[in-house]
This record gives sequence, structure tokens and C-alpha cells, in this order.
Amino acid sequence: MTLGLAQMVFVFGFVTALSLRSSASPENISRAQFCVTEGSISPEKDHWMRVESTKMRAVLGFPSKPEAEMRFRYRGETTERSLLRSGAERTQLGLKLRAQSDCNVVYVMWRIKPISKLVVSVKSNPGQHTHAECENFGYSNMKATQERPAPTIEEGAEHSLRADLNGTSLVVYIDSSAVWEGDLADGALRFNGPVGLRSDNARFDFQFFAHPENTAFYCGHQGRE
Repeated sequence: MTLGLAQMVFVFGFVTALSLRSSASPENISRAQFCVTEGSISPEKDHWMRVESTKMRAVLGFPSKPEAEMRFRYRGETTERSLLRSGAERTQLGLKLRAQSDCNVVYVMWRIKPISKLVVSVKSNPGQHTHAECENFGYSNMKATQERPAPTIEEGAEHSLRADLNGTSLVVYIDSSAVWEGDLADGALRFNGPVGLRSDNARFDFQFFAHPENTAFYCGHQGRE
């Protein structure tokens, strides 16, 4: 085999390996793999889970790639209502990426009420880790370079929300269609952590898909948000 041909074979094999690695199927996450820091998640059949809490916060209990998908059936608003720290009342659900702690996390939130909207934000508070330290400070809403309106979520409807973060480049998909593309602030790379999810005033059943990087389960690094 000539040197040129050998180099071509090596490059092809390397690119193929990267392609296979990046296309690896995500794992269907079970209830036991979550650290729930507020509210509750109830296991259902066939890897489905249920949320009925006015506030729910959860992350995986082990490192993962900053890629996640939630497939859900929306069951309506909670009877009791909770307010955000700002005093606003909002019905929403969404994904967490690079969730290092209460104070440093990337959010991909699908707002249901009062306005249907997809919002990407970075909460960055260097050197702070607990809710008591940062409260609701450090939020920055990101601007998309390309964006499409998020559909309205109706009670009883099924949807999927997926986010893929590569460095600072983020693409968000709703029902397999890209609806948000853009670059996050550099602050998003100052911290790292697992993926997760959160909700406010929403009842829903869901399946969660992610790419765990190991199985060393540990919940001690997480607290309330």
C-alpha cells in the first residue's frame, strides 16, 4: 500500500469513527437515574415518567454530553400555582444543559403560558453554587441567529424538545424540526455538569433521552434552583 493510499485509509477510518460516535443512539433514562432537587417525578410504564408538582427540578446523577431530548404528553396546568423568584407566574417546561449547580446552568425553556415561546438562557454566577448565594441573579437570554416560532402546546398534545450543544453552538429542535440556532455566551463554557429538566406549573408525562459518559451516580453536588 502506498503512503498516500495509507493516509487516505487512515483519514477515512477516523472520520467514520467520529461519525459513528456522534450518531450513537442516546440512552432512555429511567427515574432512578435522576437527582430530583425539587418537586417529584413518578415512574410510569415503559420508561415513561410523570410530573404533577408545581415546581420540578432534576438532573442526571452522572456526567453526560450536553445533548438531551424530552418527549412528553402535556396534561394541563397544575391546580396549585407557584411563582418565580421574580414574582412572575409562568407555565413552562424545558431542558438543562451543563448544569453544574443552582447558579451555573444553561436553560432551554418552552414557555406555555402566558405566551408560547422558546427561550434559551444562561445562568452564570462564577464562584457561587447554592441558591442562597445567587438566587435569581446571573440570567442572560440568548439571541438566536436563526429562529422559528414555537407551536402552542395544547392539553393532551404530544411533542418532543431536543437540544444539542457543541461548544457554544446550540441547536434546538421541536418535533424534529430546528426552531432555534445560535451561539451562547462564553460564560456557558466556564462551567460544566449533566443535563436535566425543569418545569413550572405544568403536568405532563415524559421520556428522557441523554448520552451518559459514565455510571458513577452521585447527587451531592446539586441543590435547589
